[in-house]
Amino acid sequence: MSAAAKKRQPEEEFAFDRELEELPTDLRWREWMGRIEAAIFASASPVLREDLVGLVGKCASIDLLIEDIQTDLKARPYELVPIASGWVFRTKARFADAIKAAVDLGEPRTEFNEMEMAVLCAVAYHQPIDRKGLADIFGKEVSRDLISRLRYLNVISNGPTAPRPGAPQTFVTTHEFLAMFDLQSLRDLPELNSQNSETMDEPRCV
Repeated sequence: MSAAAKKRQPEEEFAFDRELEELPTDLRWREWMGRIEAAIFASASPVLREDLVGLVGKCASIDLLIEDIQTDLKARPYELVPIASGWVFRTKARFADAIKAAVDLGEPRTEFNEMEMAVLCAVAYHQPIDRKGLADIFGKEVSRDLISRLRYLNVISNGPTAPRPGAPQTFVTTHEFLAMFDLQSLRDLPELNSQNSETMDEPRCV
């Protein structure tokens, strides 16, 4: 065997078969469902569509595969839900008390004080917004320490520079923010005219 052939062999041996053309149609579809379910189950954060596309055949519909998985899970205590432009597994709300009674949930969920929550909501509803914009909303300057804590928790990050003298940095929310508050996108934020932004629900613990 030539050196070139030996070099190619490991790549060919471990090549990932997306298409599964040797399987009957129904078995191929179930295998793709299993791959998607396994990838989402193994991930601690929402799995994006572009990551799932690489697991299935080129002509397979991610949306239809997700729908079939969701149908299979209807009788299960957990469900597959869209969060932050991706999908995650979540236990169903009606089992929350049973989970709390039976197991140690580990690290406590992130808690925000009143001012942190208010600033986070202001960023969510008015992004991109800079510290001057936040000061206009609250009637006082928002401390750099508070901004730093929200950035440390990865619920806000830097946005584009503001069209003000000096081009100050603005802030925007992150995918972690969406996942924490069970939002698929910013379009899912409560309407300001029906619910005050400072009363946004705390993140779920299950």
